[in-house]
Order: sequence, then structure tokens, then C-alpha cells
Amino acid sequence: MLTDVYFQVQPVDLLAARLQMALSLGWHIIVACFGVGMPAITLLAEWRGYKTGDLNYRLLARRWARVMGVLFAVGAVSGTILSFEMGLLWPGLMGVYGEVIGLPFTLEGIAFFIEAIFLGIYLYAWDRLSPRVHMLTGIPVIVAGVASAFFVVTANAWMQQPTGFDEENGRIIAVDPVAAMFSPATPPQTVHMILAAFMVAGFGMASVYAVAMLRGRRDRYHRLGFAVPFAVAAAITPVQIGVGDWAAHFVASYQPVKLAAMEGIFETQRNAPLHIGGVVIDGEMQYAIEIPSGLSLLAHFDPNAEVMGLNEVPEDARPPVNVVHLAFQAMVGGGFALLALSVWMAVAWKRRKDLPRSKWFLRAASVSGLIAVVCLEAGWVVTEVGRQPWIVFGVLRTSDAVNPAPGLFYGFILVSVVYLFLTIATVYVLRRLAKDKPVPLAPQESDVTGYKII
Repeated sequence: MLTDVYFQVQPVDLLAARLQMALSLGWHIIVACFGVGMPAITLLAEWRGYKTGDLNYRLLARRWARVMGVLFAVGAVSGTILSFEMGLLWPGLMGVYGEVIGLPFTLEGIAFFIEAIFLGIYLYAWDRLSPRVHMLTGIPVIVAGVASAFFVVTANAWMQQPTGFDEENGRIIAVDPVAAMFSPATPPQTVHMILAAFMVAGFGMASVYAVAMLRGRRDRYHRLGFAVPFAVAAAITPVQIGVGDWAAHFVASYQPVKLAAMEGIFETQRNAPLHIGGVVIDGEMQYAIEIPSGLSLLAHFDPNAEVMGLNEVPEDARPPVNVVHLAFQAMVGGGFALLALSVWMAVAWKRRKDLPRSKWFLRAASVSGLIAVVCLEAGWVVTEVGRQPWIVFGVLRTSDAVNPAPGLFYGFILVSVVYLFLTIATVYVLRRLAKDKPVPLAPQESDVTGYKII
């Protein structure tokens, strides 16, 4: 029996599979975010350059395009690793439910090819197309990148709230792949993820120029290099906080155990408090700032609403509370820090039509990219670890889906080495690009100074 084989899975192999998946997802998602958000910001700079005739915009667009090419190639490698891992590490998931969630993976593959084709045209036909046509070739790159993120996240949303299939005696007997793709978790989760991608790309790009400005490079090129991506990310930040609240309401309605872990609520209660900070010790939340009735109000729009506690489920059906709670605190705290920085920028711009002049602003802006990445990773920890012990919520446990073959720990070590090499190689290439002059993308291309102004 298959279940007998799964029962023999060694804890060390299950842990290795989880760590390998966490490493692969955590690494790939950062690069993928730049792949989603960076093309739109680059095209915005290119459009401003052609519209105003300001050479600095076009220099920025050309430099960012080169970075896009590098990150796309690296993201393709890490994405390929992930696709193999889904089948190799989790045959209990893909072997049984692959037909249910296969559609979004297929559509994501189509979006990937469209993105690759038009990115190639965008990068290497810069001087061979008219400016307007060249900018048009960038639009499919943006659309395909966003679509790719949407399709992948719909698969994860299905794992959070599975729909679109009937199961009888352990066998799938009816499948509606469209219903599976549009589960109740899909709207808030996909929007939340796509906006996060733009924030990571925007704040990440702006951080580079904030550091340069702190070092005294305050010419127009560096100021625009900071202002354009930062403005995009700053405009999205308050929207993202609103979408985060929408996602939290989904969790409150469909995954109350995850909400209880996020807030460290052990007893079912009315007037549930909102915990800010704190850590769970011996089954109790300690050192937290409590806002009375805050959680009941935020989760259900009613300060007297009942909030389910972790005591309602057995201990082996609870996620690791401290991991989920601290990750949630990091995501929310980082999000509000980025919001404060965005407001700072907006107020300064409204008063003087200029960037804030304070060094403290630039110091904070120089770490905004790192904060955005921390928020991104923390959000995924809340989403994925908060769902545990289920790989498909309420349907299939993670321990029942893992590959029963021994030796998964060695695979984890090998993949870790691969990602270490990828990280070193990516950082090396990006540093070289940052130091080089904004020369042509390819040997046959002319320098940007030869561009016509329209």
C-alpha cells in the first residue's frame, strides 16, 4: 500500500525536503519579483526619455534592461529547479492532484515563453526598431511577467483552499480545472503577491541609487534613478496594505487556525486582543502590546466577534506558532515602515517639488529594498508555514506527500551548493554591470547617445 510506504518516511528526509523547498522558493521569489516589476519601471523610464528628450531617462532604461536580461536568465534556472522539485520531492501531491492544478502551470509555461521571446526582441532590437515600436515590444514583457506570477500563485492559492474536484476512496473522480484555479484564495493572494513584486523591484532599484546619493552622487542621473522606481513602489505601498487587510479577512474566514497562529491566540474568545510583538512561551503570549478587542474588530468588523483559538484543534494539526507569529509581525512592521518612508517622500515632493534632502531619508531609503525583501519572505512564511501540517489545506498532509525514497538530505546539500554558486555568480555579474558604462546591450547596437529625440 502507498500509505505504508509513506509511513516509512524518515523525519530527516521530510525535514530536508521542506528545507530544500523553502530554499528554492525563497531564492526564486526574489528574482521573480524583479522579473515582474522591473520591466514596467524600465519602460516607464524609456517612455519618459522619449517623451521629454532627457538623455538620463534613456540611459537608465538601457542600464536597467541589461539587468533585466541577467535576472531573467537566472530566474529561468531557479524556476526550472523548482518545477523538477515539485515532482521529485512531493509525488503524493503532483501524482494525485496534478490533474487538478495542472492548468495554471501550463498557462504559466506559455506566459514564460511569450516573456522570453519579447524580452529578447526588447533587448536586442533597440536600434533596429522605431522608438515607439520598441516601447511596444516591452508591453508583452510586462503583461507576460504579471500573468506568469498570477498563474503560479493560483496554484498555491488552490493549495490554501482546494476546490474544483471530487474525491472518492482516495481517487480523483471529477475535475474542474477552472474552478480549481479560481479558488476563494485566488483573488486576495494573487493581487497581494503581484503588488509585492512591484514593491520589491521598486524599492530594491531605488536602494542602489540612494546609496550612490549618500556617497555624494547627486546628479540628475542618480536622482532620477532613485525617484522613478521609488515613486512607483511608494504609490503601491498604501494599496498593498489595504490588500493585506483583504487577505487577512480571507484567512479569518477560511483558515482560522492560521489566524490564531498569526496572533498567538490559544483560547477561543470574544473581544480577542490584537498582539503587537511578543513571543509565545509555554503556550502563552508574553511581552506583547495588547490592543483589547483589536483582533475581533479587524478580522470580523465586530469588537465582540468570536475568534477561534488553537485549542480547537489537536496539537499535531497546529502550525509552529512562534514562526508564523514573528513572520507576520515582521511583514506588518516592515510594511508600515515602508509606508512611513513613502509618506515622507510625498510630503517633501508636495512642499518643494523635490526629493527629501535629509541624509536620514536616504539612509532609510538605502535599506528600503532589504525591508521589502524581508516583508516578502516573511509573508511567504506566514502563507506556507501557517498552512502546516497540510500541503493541501484540510486534504493532504505534507508528511503524506513527500517522496518516500531515502537520501533526500543529500539532495538538499547539492541544491544548496547550486544556489550558493548562483548567488555568487549573479552578484558578480550585477556588480560588473553597475561599474560598466551604459554601453550597448550587444556588440551590434549603437551607444545611447546616438538616439534620436522624439
